[in-house]
Amino acid sequence: MIYYNIHYPDAMPGALLDEYLAKGWYRMQQTIFTTDIIIKNDVVIPVFWIRLVLKRYQANKSSKKIRELNKGFTVTITNGAITAEAEELYQLYKSSVNFDISESITDYLVGETISSIYNTRCLEIRNGSQLIAAGFFDEGDTTLAGILNIYHPDYKQKSLGKYLMLLKIDYALRHNKQFYYPGYISTTFSKFDYKLFPDKEATEVYLSNSRQWVPWLSMTSGQLEEQLFENMTGFEDAGNEEAE
Repeated sequence: MIYYNIHYPDAMPGALLDEYLAKGWYRMQQTIFTTDIIIKNDVVIPVFWIRLVLKRYQANKSSKKIRELNKGFTVTITNGAITAEAEELYQLYKSSVNFDISESITDYLVGETISSIYNTRCLEIRNGSQLIAAGFFDEGDTTLAGILNIYHPDYKQKSLGKYLMLLKIDYALRHNKQFYYPGYISTTFSKFDYKLFPDKEATEVYLSNSRQWVPWLSMTSGQLEEQLFENMTGFEDAGNEEAE
């Protein structure tokens, strides 16, 4: 079991991002990391990386309802530049949530570095001229990784976070991607469950012990935890490593 293994690559071409994602890694600022657990309030929480297999994806009733709810808004795709307008929206979003997040979009995506190694884009949702939601994602050759979704608290009832996920899936399908990676989920912490909503039947989960992806619905919570903790004598903190 791994507790935060981090790489510091100098560049992240699309093929390399595909490779990392396929091994259960994920972006953090300008690094890329993997882990099997997170710790909140001194409680160890097991986490499992998931991905949506796009060729098997089928829109469900919930997705169609969310699209209908937001059909009056305008959606545009940008080059991922972090604007003052987006930062202002982030502060409104940050003030409305009950969990800890970075101080700004810049801190979340870039940190203290000058430029980004990732091919990042942003989906903007507007009500007229007002920016009401923004979703950042990284694009690989055959993959798309959802990184950050924010929305104006006045529009909370519109499920804009989930709508941004659907828009990212749309983009991935239009550009012939194979997988959409939304991050990790947990068997003991339900706050991440929204990542499953697009299509559980088309979702796979990564088994870090055997290094393989299997259908999410083929595993129970107990089975996932058992394979994660089997033969464990202690947490492996792999430390900071340079990318190969």
